[in-house]
Amino acid sequence: MHASYIGNRGTGSRIHHLDCAIGNSGLASLVSLRRAGSWRVRLALVVMMVSAILVTPSLMAAPTTYSGEAPVADQSEGERAGGLKNALGEVVIRLSGEPGILARGNVAAAVGAAGKYVLQYSYRRDSILDEASGAVKPQLVLVAEFDSTAVDRMLVGLGLGGAASSVEIDATPVEKRIWLSNIHSAADYARGIGYLSRQPQVRQSWPIEARGDGILIHVVIAGDFNRWLGQVDQDRVIQVNSTSPPVQGIDATLSLSP
Repeated sequence: MHASYIGNRGTGSRIHHLDCAIGNSGLASLVSLRRAGSWRVRLALVVMMVSAILVTPSLMAAPTTYSGEAPVADQSEGERAGGLKNALGEVVIRLSGEPGILARGNVAAAVGAAGKYVLQYSYRRDSILDEASGAVKPQLVLVAEFDSTAVDRMLVGLGLGGAASSVEIDATPVEKRIWLSNIHSAADYARGIGYLSRQPQVRQSWPIEARGDGILIHVVIAGDFNRWLGQVDQDRVIQVNSTSPPVQGIDATLSLSP
């Protein structure tokens, strides 16, 4: 499988080692890099910058995302518009739990305005089996991230409710440690940490240590931890590998989606 993305992403090398001690203010007080190359220096700067913005209330209110996918013939504007519509339709079916929901005229009309809800999109190249010929052929897939707050409002307006309306926020937060893997660049790091920090149930989150292609993250969750993991897995920005990892000091292992 080969992935092609819009925008710049880091290449090749992985994180060798990073220790980041976070004080009560949420700011990085120590960053130690070994064999630091140019992108590792940028990664260190990202760690400090992201740690700093985690305490900024206005950014805590930034939207989380729902991910949807759709096959497209090419990267033309017309195919992209159709792909975004189909990707949002996939999100609406998943959130509503009704496979035939798009047959409703008002829902189809709302999904047709997918451009209003998209935050970013990228393309991925898959290999699929042609059932007619039995041959393997390439398939271009559009991957879109939609503003979950806006989508939830749209669903409520359609009488379908929304994922956010079903999340019960507990008065007593719980503190957990999660391991987030598949981090290969500063852009991956910013996307993963940024997603966690924008979750409605996440009161705080900060990196503790990075090793190999993963990062140990401390999170403060308001509400049921396992229910939150279920919502995270449903969004598909981050996939939950295990809710009960056999590793002392880690409460769940997750992986950043490509």
